[in-house]
Amino acid sequence: MAGLVTSTRQQSPSNGNQISSSSRSLGGENDDTNCSGKLLDLEALNCPICCVPLTSNIFQCDNGHIACPTCCNKLRNKCPSCALPIGLIRCRAMERVIKAVIVPCPNSMSGCIKKFSYGNELTHEKECSFSRCYCPARNCNYTGSYKDLYSHFKTHNGERGYSYKFLFGEFAEVYFVLTEYTSVVMRENEAGLLFVVQCFSEPYGVYVTVSCIAPSADEIGEFSCFISTTAVNYSIPHNIMTFKSPKVMKIRKLSSETPEKDFFLVPSFFFPGRQALKLRICISKLEQE
Repeated sequence: MAGLVTSTRQQSPSNGNQISSSSRSLGGENDDTNCSGKLLDLEALNCPICCVPLTSNIFQCDNGHIACPTCCNKLRNKCPSCALPIGLIRCRAMERVIKAVIVPCPNSMSGCIKKFSYGNELTHEKECSFSRCYCPARNCNYTGSYKDLYSHFKTHNGERGYSYKFLFGEFAEVYFVLTEYTSVVMRENEAGLLFVVQCFSEPYGVYVTVSCIAPSADEIGEFSCFISTTAVNYSIPHNIMTFKSPKVMKIRKLSSETPEKDFFLVPSFFFPGRQALKLRICISKLEQE
């Protein structure tokens, strides 16, 4: 008789992550078919080569070794276990197992009620409004959903660099003392969204980035940013620099690594001594299609 399998994540003290599953008759009439128990360890549902969760299009060699499409391409369709060709024959049985295993969002304990086939929940996590965000304040270890984080951040009001407020579409001035701190946080007056401005000092200048502290959830919206700064030495021709970012990045945690894209580079000769930097920043909300 056909059965229906549902699964939930559980933490086992001895075996780590496992899937707890239950199987019952679709008709629900025969109690003898109802059962529950541990189905398998979660790692068994990952590609044995790259350890990334398996989703669709799982391939096998003639000896039954399996691999994801990405690994098949990287290995040039040669099985690392037995050297037989791999990447042409689908492992339909394993694909059915993956589709049958339904797991909750990793943020289910925080309130998200969505469920997905195993592996697809990781894609959702990046966009989940319940994903944990990290407080951008120095020496603060608070984490929580972006809404909870915004409420928490009010406790940092009055601390240097954390009291900037602005309105979408209007300029706000931000002042950095680079010898004391390298990031400031701006709160939008109406929506209450938090944006962090970071400065990364390099030998040839300072990289400036603007990011929104939030997951990539549609409910938050999208934003653009315009930045300008004026040279301290007014004898420099064209002493005003500007930068426009068509789309502000959303991040859940600050990074200390110098960015490789979407940055505003202020050259060293614009502010001799490199002690302080003043920026004019305008963040605008983009219309959603």
